[in-house]
Amino acid sequence: MNLLDEISTPHLLLRRLTADDLDDLTRMHLDPRVMATLGGIRSLDETRTWLAQKLEHWRQYGFGLWLARERETEQFAGRGGLQHVAIDGRDEIEVGYSFLPDFWGCGLATELARASIRIAFTVLNLPEIVCFTLTTNRASQRVMQKAGFRYERDFLYQNLPHVLYRLRRTDVAAAD
Repeated sequence: MNLLDEISTPHLLLRRLTADDLDDLTRMHLDPRVMATLGGIRSLDETRTWLAQKLEHWRQYGFGLWLARERETEQFAGRGGLQHVAIDGRDEIEVGYSFLPDFWGCGLATELARASIRIAFTVLNLPEIVCFTLTTNRASQRVMQKAGFRYERDFLYQNLPHVLYRLRRTDVAAAD
């Protein structure tokens, strides 16, 4: 078992994605409120393909997205973690997070982002990580700021306007 397969935070149980997560993820990917900032609703087949890509990421790199359950109830809350992404032709490691609406505004995205940052810098020893969202997604931008990311620039991702935030390990070390 990989050290990163399961981790916990004060309010979340984070577990490596598996094929058994398809039903929960499909429910999330069919919710128009969740998917409004994530490229639109995904069908069962699209979610199956998406999940296969995420499982392959884990196999290839030894890290990836986790399924997030609320610690107290073990109820499915969302997903998030670290993954490779190409931004303007450059390979970056992104901190991503997404939660069901019932869990919005509870600080869980910030908690997951901070756990991802710890893993990125202390376990994976990465020099820097990024986070990005649509320019209109103020809630996600606030999560990035609370987690310590700094605005870098606006850019186009999948032909839509996004903001890119970056966090360097040296910035975190300097704050300690």
